[in-house]
Amino acid sequence: MSKHLLIVAHAPSANTLRLREAAARGAGHADIENVSVTVKAPLDAGPDDIRACDAILMGTTENLGYMSGALKDFFDRSYYPVLEEKQGLPCALYIRAGHDGTGTLRAVQTIVTGLRWNWVQEPLVLRGDWQEAFESQVEELGMYLAAGLDSGIF
Repeated sequence: MSKHLLIVAHAPSANTLRLREAAARGAGHADIENVSVTVKAPLDAGPDDIRACDAILMGTTENLGYMSGALKDFFDRSYYPVLEEKQGLPCALYIRAGHDGTGTLRAVQTIVTGLRWNWVQEPLVLRGDWQEAFESQVEELGMYLAAGLDSGIF
């Protein structure tokens, strides 16, 4: 049975686009056979995308100590329409944080707690100046989530 992973990630810069592409690359690893992947910007995603997925990977920048406005908009439009039917949805998150990412993490965790989604991996906070290793960390996160779906772990 095929599963579906939704990646919703804000990518306002070349580096954050690299992160979103890395998440998709990891999720699409050749050894993962029964998982399809949809990648969308937050402003292009909504409740129907959540309803159609078996897990979600979110990505955001840290904006003024909070998540991106685009990801917040995605949650604003999706929260109540999927609240009852998608409880327990496996989820993961990466944050590209120029500072410490604490406020961003807390904000997303609050919403995810309200939705009753299940964290399957500790949120990945990519702090400080850009590092090439960020890309491989996000790729690994995407691969982990898709592999977990593929193997039936979640």
